[in-house]
Amino acid sequence: MSARKRTVVLISGRGSNMTALIAAASNPDYPAEIVGVISDRANAAGLGIAAARGIATKVISRADYSNKEAHDGAIDAALVSFGAEIVALAGYMRILGARFVEKWLGRMINIHPALLPAFKGLDTHARAIRAGIRIHGCTVHFVTLDMDDGPIIAQAAVPVMVGDNEDTLAARVLKAEHRLYPLALGLVAEGKARMEGGRTVLAHFADDADNSTSVVMAPDPLREETDLEHLARITP
Repeated sequence: MSARKRTVVLISGRGSNMTALIAAASNPDYPAEIVGVISDRANAAGLGIAAARGIATKVISRADYSNKEAHDGAIDAALVSFGAEIVALAGYMRILGARFVEKWLGRMINIHPALLPAFKGLDTHARAIRAGIRIHGCTVHFVTLDMDDGPIIAQAAVPVMVGDNEDTLAARVLKAEHRLYPLALGLVAEGKARMEGGRTVLAHFADDADNSTSVVMAPDPLREETDLEHLARITP
């Protein structure tokens, strides 16, 4: 096995996707190694989770820097000190500047709680419910200059149930995120997914054949309520 890719995760809060990446990387056969976690908030709960797992952490607060460029520069310097080869944004709530993004282009990925290109930005679950869509999900993509606009690496879809509210839908999507992000990071770390010419190129990779027949439907017509009276009339 080739050397595992040194990966640094950027967070702003609880770090649940960070935790999923750390869990995946605890397997020595996983192609990425989480070598550091950076937060722009000192009170981010994910910092304690990472530290408890023996991963180096660093707080780089925007308030400590005179401008956005200086803040980006400090993050870049920290990434270099960690020896980062891949940067994974996991609930990092600040927009990174053009110079920073261009330096890490093709080596920085993000997870977004919607099926891009739909519902870019914030409040994706509430907006999905208001729009009346029946299929929602999450996307891992390469980070480019435009927010939530980079080439898509992988996606996972979940049904929007009739009784869903923002919280129940968010919880269902989050479970999918925790499965999808380790998959996508693994593809990038192995070189099976790369950014080329503004697109994601998949190489040395084949989908599971079972995926070609899988369908997510909502409402699922196969699970309609049974008409017991009708069933009784036709049952011998």
